Amino acid sequence: MAKKTPRHEVSSGNVFADLGLPDAPELHAKADLAYEISRTIDQRGLTQAEAAEILGVDQPKVSALVRGRLEGFSLERLYRFLNALGKDVEIVVRPTSVPRSGGPGIRVLTISRSGPGRSAAKTARRSPASKRGKATR
Repeated sequence: MAKKTPRHEVSSGNVFADLGLPDAPELHAKADLAYEISRTIDQRGLTQAEAAEILGVDQPKVSALVRGRLEGFSLERLYRFLNALGKDVEIVVRPTSVPRSGGPGIRVLTISRSGPGRSAAKTARRSPASKRGKATR
C-alpha cells in the first residue's frame, strides 16, 4: 500500500497573510513585539503584577498581552511598553527590495549584545500565543 504524503502549503513567513487576514503585516509585527515584551518580562523574572506596574496598565492587560490577545494594543502602545521595559525601538523606512504579495512590509528585528561592542540582529518570528516555551534566538 502506498503511503500518502500529507498536503501542505509553504508559508509566506507571515501566518496572518497565509490566512488571508486584513492588515497581515501589522498583525505580524504586533505578534513579534508582544513576544519580545513577554520574553523581556520572563528574562527579568517579573510577575504579571510587577510588569503591569512598570507598563502602567492593570494585570489582566499584561495577561492578555503575553497570551497573544492583542486587540486594543496599537503598535505605538507596544513600542512604549518596550521602552518602559528598558528596550529601545528603532523604526527604519527604506524602499522595498522585493515586491510582496502580502502588502507592505513591516518587520521586527531584535538586537542582542553578544559580546563587548558586538551585536547580532535577529528577526523575531515567534508569537506569544504559540511559543511560550523557553526559546533561544
